[in-house]
Amino acid sequence: MKHPRSRRKRRRSSRAARSVSAAPVTAAELRALRKEIEHRVAPARWNPDPEDVQKAVAQLVLTIVEFLRKLMERQAIRRMEQRTLTAKEVEAVGLALMRLEETVREIGARFGLSPEDLNLDLGPLGKLM
Repeated sequence: MKHPRSRRKRRRSSRAARSVSAAPVTAAELRALRKEIEHRVAPARWNPDPEDVQKAVAQLVLTIVEFLRKLMERQAIRRMEQRTLTAKEVEAVGLALMRLEETVREIGARFGLSPEDLNLDLGPLGKLM
């Protein structure tokens, strides 16, 4: 039986063999990289600016409505596939969901919100929708 320390030494040496050599980077390149990362991973924070309060509230409300609309749409599709809706009910549900989607887009446009703005980033959980 080999001594346990010899295993540890082997692990360390294999880690060292996998190391990557560092390339020189300028301060300007670091600043540009930091700016890009901050832009991509900008924290979603509530802006208390009085002019932006309405937009923030509209974004939150429309996000919830859009999330619920998508859930109802999936439920309607499931019920359609299981044939538990009549043709008249399918038509009514489809029309209602289309009008709701249109309304969400119209209200969002009033506040300068695109459909992508309604997909909240939940951090480690990923995007809402």
